[in-house]
Amino acid sequence: MAADASHHRRRRILVRVSSRQNPRAGGSLPVSALVYFSSASGNTTRFVEGCRLDEFGIHAMRIPLRPDEPELHVDEPYVLLTPTYGGGTIGKAVPVQVKRFLNDERNRSGIIGVIASGNTNFGEAYGIAGDIIAAKCRVPLLYRFELMGTSEDTATVREGLRRFFDECTQQEQR
Repeated sequence: MAADASHHRRRRILVRVSSRQNPRAGGSLPVSALVYFSSASGNTTRFVEGCRLDEFGIHAMRIPLRPDEPELHVDEPYVLLTPTYGGGTIGKAVPVQVKRFLNDERNRSGIIGVIASGNTNFGEAYGIAGDIIAAKCRVPLLYRFELMGTSEDTATVREGLRRFFDECTQQEQR
């Protein structure tokens, strides 16, 4: 049953982005960045590296893990990839580091989509960090995957982000 629920909640990468969803529509900045958070385990980092996004000119930036690391400030449109924490407790689902990053208005203003990882053992809270961020920032939840993702997840995110960013760039050129 949990597998069926997780499959139902899995989302495909969206390709169409309206001006309402893209706060930078009409701007002059290129749309080609992925911002992600990865804990000390490095699972999210390995997932991002497996996507080989640099081959498409999409650069990835990691949200700092520790408070003593320099803050990340992003001045371009980006998709956020975040794990879901909290063991099913919705109030603890979004990592503190991601909250801190998004509390900076400059960072929050550039988000154009969210991808979330999670654990199907969390039940209805599987990947819920993505739903929370998407709702608060009024951007689409593009995809969710379990734990470290599969090779299919990596391929889907890789190709989906390429198409998503191509569509955003075409909209900005109109």
